[in-house]
Amino acid sequence: MSTGRADLQRSADCPSIYHEQKTRQADPTRLPARLVRDSWLREEIERVWKENRSAYGARKVWLQLNREGFVVARCAVDRLMRQMGLHGVICGGQYKKAKIVDDAEQRPADLVKRDFTADRPNQLWVADITYVAIWTGFICVAFLTDIFSRKVVGWRVSKSLRSDLALDALEQALHARPRKEKLIHHSDRGAQYVLIRYTKRLAKQVSSPHQTAPETRTTIRWPRRSSAFSGLK
Repeated sequence: MSTGRADLQRSADCPSIYHEQKTRQADPTRLPARLVRDSWLREEIERVWKENRSAYGARKVWLQLNREGFVVARCAVDRLMRQMGLHGVICGGQYKKAKIVDDAEQRPADLVKRDFTADRPNQLWVADITYVAIWTGFICVAFLTDIFSRKVVGWRVSKSLRSDLALDALEQALHARPRKEKLIHHSDRGAQYVLIRYTKRLAKQVSSPHQTAPETRTTIRWPRRSSAFSGLK
């Protein structure tokens, strides 16, 4: 019964809400005080932001407004700047955006099809690069995992995402796991795994272009967050 009364109440309120909105559009003086304040505050925020070379963030814009005599909360400035799409300059490269790979670009086929199982060692290696948090910031870790044993067969750590980071991890894996059987190398579409030096190093594992063993094949998967070093994060 209470649900039915609530529905009737909402139905009764809808006409009044509609007419109130139409009245506010025709008469701006009927707008709520917060909307009126946000309207002129957006203009002041944009003015301060542009006067300072579009470099100020919410904190500095808020401080400048208070210096000019505007009494406004910092959270209000932050909220309005997000709505307006304004932000300050980010210094020091605090984050990196992944490179978007062209879908039309040719790449090795996916041989795994999300079936991460193996019947023997050195049958399927999965390669990835991840960030690990430490006391002084972050480090980059490139690694290759043997799916059969779930062991890391090659890895490298670096303070930066250098181009040969994945190649060094691959060299360690090839040295630690000499093999004669067919091997499938599986990775994401990251730039480090499509470098000419990396692909040539994998191609050297094929003794002859027409032989089936020993052979190393590369497969590409969609980018996905790695869990191999989840215990360190």
